[in-house]
Amino acid sequence: MLGSSRGSLAALRTSLATRAGSEGFAALTPDLLAVAGVLGDEKSLRLALADGGQPQSVRVGIATSLFADRISPLSLEVLSQIVASRWSTDADLVEAVIELAADAAFAVADRDGTLDRVENELFTFAQAVDSSADLQLALTDPSVSAERKAALVRSLVEGTASPTTTTLLTFVVQNLNGRHPVDVVKDLARIASDQHSQVLAEVRTATALTDDQHRRLAAALSTLQGRDVRLNVIHDPRIIGGLVVRVGDDVIDGSVASRLEQARRGVAV
Repeated sequence: MLGSSRGSLAALRTSLATRAGSEGFAALTPDLLAVAGVLGDEKSLRLALADGGQPQSVRVGIATSLFADRISPLSLEVLSQIVASRWSTDADLVEAVIELAADAAFAVADRDGTLDRVENELFTFAQAVDSSADLQLALTDPSVSAERKAALVRSLVEGTASPTTTTLLTFVVQNLNGRHPVDVVKDLARIASDQHSQVLAEVRTATALTDDQHRRLAAALSTLQGRDVRLNVIHDPRIIGGLVVRVGDDVIDGSVASRLEQARRGVAV
């Protein structure tokens, strides 16, 4: 998401945070996900709502006429703000609706004291998908219906995962829009981390970190980032030794495998 879309989403997230104590706030997530589902299926509608050439009043009027009887008053207020904002593409509009739905879910989880649990569940699910070619195939196969994909996710997480995690995962696997499921779930984890004002770092290591190593690495990364850093540690024997750390788009590769590959290239030259 670039340009005007990025600025619009940032402003909307700030506005949403001020509503966290409002009556009916918990209904925002299911309402906005329902809207996102409709927009995902109706290209002409999302094009109309994202059309910056149309006056705001027209775009808001379209949204109101379609959704006023289907979502709560607070949800309609938030949706009106979304469609009144500027979007570079219709896809950015839909992505914003989904991100704000996730923001609302994580704000409720933070208030209820379950946000850490939700973050861990998202991370665990992403790991499970990343390590299973069969699961990746099932979730990305266009011949598998969205309902079957949602049922598969529920069979994997229901009974152990929180309702927040289950709701978000079942929605996103039905609406991947060409993206890899691991990337989509990691984006959810990033949004959840933002509720803590933390940065999420993915750490791949051949051997488990001790508690002291975990603390020292988190402290060092926090100093570099200027914000608290939360570590998601993944055991990956392919790197042989050392660490590979990813924070957003930045990668710090201190693995033995990387150094061996560099040496191989040097010999080949």
